[in-house]
Amino acid sequence: MSEENQFDNVDKNSVRKTKKWTEIKGENSWTMFKVISELVEGFETLNSLAPCISIFGSARTKPDHKYYKLATEIAQRFVDEGFGIITGGGPGIMEAGNKGAYIQGGLSVGLNIDLPFEQNNNPYIDPSKNLNYRYFFVRKVMFVKYAQAFVVLPGGFGTMDELFEVLTLIQTKKINKVPVILVGTEYWTGLKDWIQNVMLEQAGNIVEKDLDLLPITDDPNEVVSIITKFYDTSGQDHLLKPNYEL
Repeated sequence: MSEENQFDNVDKNSVRKTKKWTEIKGENSWTMFKVISELVEGFETLNSLAPCISIFGSARTKPDHKYYKLATEIAQRFVDEGFGIITGGGPGIMEAGNKGAYIQGGLSVGLNIDLPFEQNNNPYIDPSKNLNYRYFFVRKVMFVKYAQAFVVLPGGFGTMDELFEVLTLIQTKKINKVPVILVGTEYWTGLKDWIQNVMLEQAGNIVEKDLDLLPITDDPNEVVSIITKFYDTSGQDHLLKPNYEL
């Protein structure tokens, strides 16, 4: 049967069952005003701040864990280089990042999200830079727009979501190409191997240069060096500026 007439014998008058919403709220369109208010508050607060580094990682990491201590040290080093620190504002790796900034007397920003579990403000955020969000997508706009680099420590689904969101935006040139560094070789090496062996070599779903977006290290000196060298390079693509204009 040709492509043109393959549906000719379909009874167009037959009655089909259509799924119905069990619940839909008539006021959903008004939600846009809540979204706009969160965007406005974020822009007005973060536009006035110094360039920052976003640090991602698990909310479940305890203060005695090596990755908590590593995140704290990395944040301290960034403050010494003149950067502020942005985290998700909660416990674990987020707290460690804010703690490092706080200890060093630097800018410490928290972008909190309302969750039924896990999330609560950590005590190391500058009180005037402690923002709260209902919506993940608005929060991610703030993470991405104002960060001059992304440092990703071990985490769960939320960390993966943030990591691959950033990689997608860089790959598709929706934001500037900025450093994205994975910290924790024993945690991240298997993921990068899978990306290379399966995503690239078996399926061809990325190109080889995309692997360059994901350096992995355990060394705070290397983390800081990658980012400082990136911005020491002359050229319009390596300026300290917000990542996109809306």
